[in-house]
Amino acid sequence: MSIPATLKCSGCSTVHARAALEANLYICPGCNHYLSMPSSARIALLADKGTFRELDHALVSVDPLGFADHKSYRVRLQEARRETGVREAVTTGFCKIGGQQAVLIVFDFAFLGGTMGSVVGEKIAHAFEEAARLRISVVSVAASGGARVQEGMFSLMQMAKVAAAASLHNRQGLAFISILTDPTFGGVMASFASLGDILIAEPDAQIGFVGPRVIEQTTGIAPPKDSHRADTLFKAGLIDLVIARRDLKAIAAYLIAHLKRNKVMEEQEKDLTPAVKSKHMSAWQKVSLARHAGRPTSKYYIAHMTTRFLELHGDRWSGDDPAVVGGIAELNGDTVIMIGQERGATPEEKVASHDGMAYSEGYRKSLRLMRIAAKFKIPVITLVDCPNAQASYESEQRGIAYALANNLSTMANLPTPIVSAIIGEGGSGGALAMGVADRVLMLENAIYSVISPEGAAAILYRDAGKAEQVSDVLKLTAQDLLGLEIIDTVVPESEGGAHLDPAAAAETLKKHLLAALRPLTELSISQLLDSRYKKYRHIGQEGKYWSERVRSGISDMFGLLAYAVSKMDKSNRKPKSTEDLPRRRPEKAKAPVAASPKRAERE
Repeated sequence: MSIPATLKCSGCSTVHARAALEANLYICPGCNHYLSMPSSARIALLADKGTFRELDHALVSVDPLGFADHKSYRVRLQEARRETGVREAVTTGFCKIGGQQAVLIVFDFAFLGGTMGSVVGEKIAHAFEEAARLRISVVSVAASGGARVQEGMFSLMQMAKVAAAASLHNRQGLAFISILTDPTFGGVMASFASLGDILIAEPDAQIGFVGPRVIEQTTGIAPPKDSHRADTLFKAGLIDLVIARRDLKAIAAYLIAHLKRNKVMEEQEKDLTPAVKSKHMSAWQKVSLARHAGRPTSKYYIAHMTTRFLELHGDRWSGDDPAVVGGIAELNGDTVIMIGQERGATPEEKVASHDGMAYSEGYRKSLRLMRIAAKFKIPVITLVDCPNAQASYESEQRGIAYALANNLSTMANLPTPIVSAIIGEGGSGGALAMGVADRVLMLENAIYSVISPEGAAAILYRDAGKAEQVSDVLKLTAQDLLGLEIIDTVVPESEGGAHLDPAAAAETLKKHLLAALRPLTELSISQLLDSRYKKYRHIGQEGKYWSERVRSGISDMFGLLAYAVSKMDKSNRKPKSTEDLPRRRPEKAKAPVAASPKRAERE
């Protein structure tokens, strides 16, 4: 074995002693450039000391095709083993990370560019199978140039093998954390490495399917600068986190601990703050409070209600919209997925989040987080606060209607508890797409409406200036919607509004969320989904408001019958047909509302 004693930094060309670099986690002390890490150093970084047990140590590559260029494949394998001290480009094994059992998969780029041949694919697939058998998480660290060309189609087919094995593990509801390092390309990136529940990249890592040099040589067109860098992919919504090397173990341990099935939540104190007895406010005054510039935003509530919040980013498709924030957190010690519509607290934040009006990317991000919640049966809490979804031509091109519909459908069928809270302005489909829940809470001075008062006034009167007049008839206040049974609970605010005491508002909302969540976690999935379906199926059919309308309709029908009987008494004969009944109803009668006979009978 002839491992070099020195290494040159590819960032600043400084030559360092290997021992000094190893002590600094292979980060250049001069320019902070991240060098490739040997697999042994990676294992030491991530695994608890003394816990790693290698899996499939005896497996080594052979030469199935008798491949040779200016060197035979056999010779290249021998040289790689001698120069790296490892037997193959990937090392797999069992370990503990932060005290928790896991399977670790670690690439070594120094071994033939970390390429994936038959043995690499076999070791990865077996690692996922063992993790599924033992019902433990997988953490992988990729560093690869892609497929191993010396094994031809055998190499290519490993992509299907490892993706299938990762899917087997996924079906067991087990966590897979994928760490992408410099470089990660080709068949490794386009197979299992992209299938992690959470994708983490090291700073400045080159990541993609085809590398920029290959793109330029094959197409004649150079890609944009930094096109394949971690930060670029992060902004494009393709990875969740960019994490410094020193923090990788802590983040991996956190994710392993939280991406697992939740137990039933413990009984919480029921000292919920009673509703404030404040003077009556008009609907328009409530609109003003809901839109108040100082009103707490989703980020504020998440920061003050939860602990250990880890924000996740991106829709894994095209972007990361700051108008939607979300991630994993602890609420009173229990793991939850928090998703909030964020309108921004400062002028700069408001511009960045387009005043809380999300594009399709924001809703796709929320959808991805909800699917993580579904996999691990983690309760979801959504905080609703947006005037509407983004209503622009650009938004239409990005498929906003499709994104909203997908959210509605997914939330209706999500196999885990959902509690939504309208914390500010809940406007139209943009709000509802985050509000399909088992329990819907609403802050006392929030609003929730099919359209903004200005929009309604523009439609009805062709004058947005009549918004105040229209706001009363829209029935958009928490008290109105509780009476209509659109929402389940009104969460009280301090007199004058939540902006006057944000900390108290956060504490009160937290207590109501916990009170709403606990009974939901005791239900079976079938009970939960059946109850949620009935909740939305019967909106507009049942409840106090509709009961009164049905009773009114029954009263009207009795009035008509009584009128008909009186006419018969006078004429001493029965009417020959319905035409004998009066064509005009008495002035006091109201038009009956259609209702099923059984429901009318109940009322």
